[in-house]
Amino acid sequence: MEIADLTPLEARVRHAFARGVPVDARREHGTAGPPVRGPVLRGLLLSPLAEEGEIAALRLTGVTVTGQLDLAYAEIPYPVRLSDCDFEHVPDLRGARLRQLDLQASRMPGLTATALRVEGDLVLADCQVSGLLGLGQARIEGNISAPRLLAHGEFMLEAAQVTCALDLEDARLHNPGNTALNAPNLSLGTVLNAGGLHADGRVRLTGTRAGGWISFIEARIHNPGGVALGLSSCEARQLTLRDAEPIKGDVRLHHSTFKAIEADPAVWPPSVRLEGLVYESLSPRLPAARRLPLVESDQDGFLPRSYEQLALTYQGAGEDSEARTVLLAAQRRHRRTLPWLARLWGHVQDVTIGYGFRPARAVTWLLTLLFLGAIAYGLHEPPRAEPGKGPQFNALIYTADLLLPVIDFGQEKAFVPTGAHQWLAVLLIASGWVFATTAAAGIARSLKRQ
Repeated sequence: MEIADLTPLEARVRHAFARGVPVDARREHGTAGPPVRGPVLRGLLLSPLAEEGEIAALRLTGVTVTGQLDLAYAEIPYPVRLSDCDFEHVPDLRGARLRQLDLQASRMPGLTATALRVEGDLVLADCQVSGLLGLGQARIEGNISAPRLLAHGEFMLEAAQVTCALDLEDARLHNPGNTALNAPNLSLGTVLNAGGLHADGRVRLTGTRAGGWISFIEARIHNPGGVALGLSSCEARQLTLRDAEPIKGDVRLHHSTFKAIEADPAVWPPSVRLEGLVYESLSPRLPAARRLPLVESDQDGFLPRSYEQLALTYQGAGEDSEARTVLLAAQRRHRRTLPWLARLWGHVQDVTIGYGFRPARAVTWLLTLLFLGAIAYGLHEPPRAEPGKGPQFNALIYTADLLLPVIDFGQEKAFVPTGAHQWLAVLLIASGWVFATTAAAGIARSLKRQ
């Protein structure tokens, strides 16, 4: 494009570009951005216009870019900053390669940037985008800085690679009933900071890998009637939802791995998927009774591994009692899936020794029966099996002999109760066998866990 074809502002931009000097059109034209044609900017960026001894750079503020800025598959060896600009058409940056791209506080109907490569930072802070913000398969060798981004449409980051961080602090993503943040298989060198994010629509991070943490501190995620937060098959050091609003919509956490998860139970919705979720610690520190409803509400039904994972977390924190509470809850949940006869036997194990996780309960039962038996037989000594033979009767030892099936004190065979006392003896013997078998089952489960 010849110099005579340029408007005065475009000529000024051309001259400033060659020297890397910024141009702020707001100082001369107020808030209404004067026009600069997209093809003119394209011509500048594709031309070797740097003055001798200078480093060319496009640093332009406060203009309206008319026509399309088409940089598809271009290699731009200069920093590009188009801040507080209005774009009439969707910029096309597919496959482009730039040193740095700063679109801070600009307004655009969308951004097409599939497979974009930026050797430094991509800045979208305070931008307003009214359509698809497409960065699928992009490679950003610095950060994607998008705090306070306002997007009405899908923010696409599928299979994108970001060497450092993705910053979405206080961003507003609006795409109700659809996907607001679509970032499956996103790779982050450090963190995803979505603190204060407001997302109306699905947040999809399936398969995301983050070298640091994924943060939704004070976030608000709403997608009622569908998946609100998809974090399946993710890996990160920490997932935090501290002080976040209760999520409206389903949550998917299955087959993900986090060293730590920070979230109050009230954050989670009634519908979750947890199969294969692995973590080492949970915060805030809460009793198992507060954590169990989440595990029990899993959409996939009873998943023993989810209970075992929660129990391992409590064991790792030295809270063995809470771990036993979780494992007991797992047995009770499993009982509901069994045939009626097995459920009946399960109730017996639960009432007697709590499936082996409440051994003190068995001692209480035994002492109670021992006390009752000793009183009953102390008041009514049973007749001897053979008159004049056998040991001297002792009501306490006789009752213990009936209760403990593997121990023989010589009392049970020497005396033969009759009437109601005979039925009491049968009850004590049966109770002893019940305790013995349920205790054996509990011990077997304990050995298996170890």
